[in-house]
Amino acid sequence: MKSHLFTFALVSFCMCAQAQDRYAVQLKYKGPTTHSISAPGTYLSAKAIQRRANQGIAIDSSDLPVSAAYLSQIANTGAQLKGASRWLNTVTIQTSNPNVLAAVNALPFVQSVDNVGRLAPGMPDPRTEKFALERLSGPVATGGHLQKSAAFNYGPALNQIAMVGGDALHNSGYTGAGMTIAVIDAGFYLTDSMTVFDSLFNAGRVLATWDFTEDEANVYDDGTHGTYVLSVMASNWPGTLVGTAPHADYLLLRSEYGAAELIIEEYDWAEAAEFADSAGADVINSSLSYTAFDDSTQDHTYSDLNGDLTPVTRAADMAASRGMVVCNSAGNYGDGSWFFIGAPADADSILSVGGVDSVGTYVTFSSKGPSADGRVKPDVAAQAFQTYVAELFNAGAIAGNGTSFSSPIIAGMAACLWQCRPSATNMQVIDAIRMSASQFSNPDSLLGYGIPDFQQACNILSVPEDGPEPPGILALAGPNPFSGDLLFTFHPARDLDVVFTVTDPAGRLVRTLNSKVPGGTETTFRMAGDFAAGMYLLSAVTQESVRTIRILKQ
Repeated sequence: MKSHLFTFALVSFCMCAQAQDRYAVQLKYKGPTTHSISAPGTYLSAKAIQRRANQGIAIDSSDLPVSAAYLSQIANTGAQLKGASRWLNTVTIQTSNPNVLAAVNALPFVQSVDNVGRLAPGMPDPRTEKFALERLSGPVATGGHLQKSAAFNYGPALNQIAMVGGDALHNSGYTGAGMTIAVIDAGFYLTDSMTVFDSLFNAGRVLATWDFTEDEANVYDDGTHGTYVLSVMASNWPGTLVGTAPHADYLLLRSEYGAAELIIEEYDWAEAAEFADSAGADVINSSLSYTAFDDSTQDHTYSDLNGDLTPVTRAADMAASRGMVVCNSAGNYGDGSWFFIGAPADADSILSVGGVDSVGTYVTFSSKGPSADGRVKPDVAAQAFQTYVAELFNAGAIAGNGTSFSSPIIAGMAACLWQCRPSATNMQVIDAIRMSASQFSNPDSLLGYGIPDFQQACNILSVPEDGPEPPGILALAGPNPFSGDLLFTFHPARDLDVVFTVTDPAGRLVRTLNSKVPGGTETTFRMAGDFAAGMYLLSAVTQESVRTIRILKQ
């Protein structure tokens, strides 16, 4: 047995020793290939191709696999091939022979070779594993949400789900069915034999597994961190533990060593994200964070966290550019000398998730923003203190601490939200989650835009920006966000009787204005802005149709 309740992921000495001789080979070009952009079925699944088509995302050269000819030439030097990332255009290798490294460096298509598996000299092996802060404890009282008539008897997970409006979305029938969530983590020990996951396996909803650290399909024999993370989403044991997406399909992907912190894990993460893309994932949850490494000369600095630099951050943004919603934990560094988010939480096109306690108050271990280039980070927050996860050996639920557990709350609900509005793009889903959050009009460096309300996010996504026959052009005449009165213009093609309304995301009427608007000209209107700060919907309503835009009051 490789792990127990309080040790999330143990890695053998052999694996860590091997990691000292691992390198990332950066290629100059894509190179010759038998694959084609016009025939993506050889490297992308039908679902992956459809996801892109639905969102108008073109397949380009970065999607092409690393050249097989290049891989062959690298292998012919004597280097052992470990993996390849098509998005980063890199190959990871293993060798302890300096002559082999020199031969790889000399290849005309190689740009650079960097050591990515280096341990600190003389460091004991294995190290204290990186998830030590995310301790589990016995059952504790949480929150103030009461079990009402609901689709599920959530057991102790009710609070963490109701806090983000997840129970309301579930009650509407959106439970993740038909959506695919990729979980990139540090192993899923015992997952295939636990009662909380029996419906997941009985229904065949684990679609694929792969361990990118050991290059094998078995992810059930190393590390329990992924088991706990998965349970926040996929558990379905009424009265004991029900997760945020109990009916979704899952890809279980291991990219993290756990007992060592090596840059090669960022390249393994990229490969896992590419696997998720190819397999047709809709959502990625990653409860992993990278800042410092076993060799301190390779540590990231705060200035590195600008959304564009680290390998794992670049891979996360590439995943988002391929139409997936990526959720990543902010990190648990808030109480330390390094208190900022880690990579890839700095990625600009993903949801980085911070942490609150059971009543929605910031917990001090949750990593802080902003990103190095000043963007709001984390994006949103969910329960990270005393969050309920599946217990391994006593077949029940147990409370854990860490943003590793707030991220899957958001990821699972994001899958349900997308099920609610399948025509939305991934960025529209992300925007709706941000807009629904508790402090969207006044984000900060602790909780970002705040705690989302997924029922409100569903309402936001249900409002079309343009109707099929819009009555006229509706636009703001002043800034958005606005702080005083609301100024807007309306330009219909013909004379119209129009009712202008301002509603909140829940559909409650805030302001109304009736007007006869002349056709063929642009008319400016002013509406009193003495209502609370937040996100609203401004609509021009006629007998024929409705035109709606989103507005933000500061």
